[in-house]
Amino acid sequence: MTRSSSTKRPRAIPARRGSVRIIAGKWRRRRLRVEDRPDLRPTPDRVRETLFSWLAPVIQGSRCLDLFAGSGALGFEAASRGAKHVTMVEVDPELAGSLEKHRVLLSATEVTVVQDDAFRWLAATDAEFDIIFLDPPFATYHVGVICAALENKGLVAPSGFVYLEHSAKASVPRLPKNWEWYRSQRAGQLRYDLALRDSPGEIA
Repeated sequence: MTRSSSTKRPRAIPARRGSVRIIAGKWRRRRLRVEDRPDLRPTPDRVRETLFSWLAPVIQGSRCLDLFAGSGALGFEAASRGAKHVTMVEVDPELAGSLEKHRVLLSATEVTVVQDDAFRWLAATDAEFDIIFLDPPFATYHVGVICAALENKGLVAPSGFVYLEHSAKASVPRLPKNWEWYRSQRAGQLRYDLALRDSPGEIA
């Protein structure tokens, strides 16, 4: 987060029910409507602030995949901050429709919305991504299984990053042997991590 030159801390924008806020970039402070659904769990603002602070050296011009897009909070934040292209995959037709409406509203030509099952889409694609966001429904998918699928398909670019969001109560996911943990934090009952493939060493 950019801080002002004064000694006062910037006033926090309160959370609003039924919306997510884009934190920084060209759509800074824009709010996007979120469907009121019990199974929808947008990544909290403070988690996104931390995540994109980690990704700041590499987000500009990156190719991103938001595999379980849901509210689109991660994918639109990445596009706002300068990603070259963001693919959002969402199986639910209603949620995918909302993502497409947001894309049109923002004139986000760098965003592509795909309505499909995540694993079916992975099996069909041969694209390569610099950054992949994994925030699946906790009760349905295990992020370790998804990471293995990404590696087996060769979808993570060399020195690419994979963000994993999961329950703090769950076991630590097993990474492919050529990946390593880069950053890890907890926020309440949420654990979020950044993994690095074929690490060239610290970037920041």
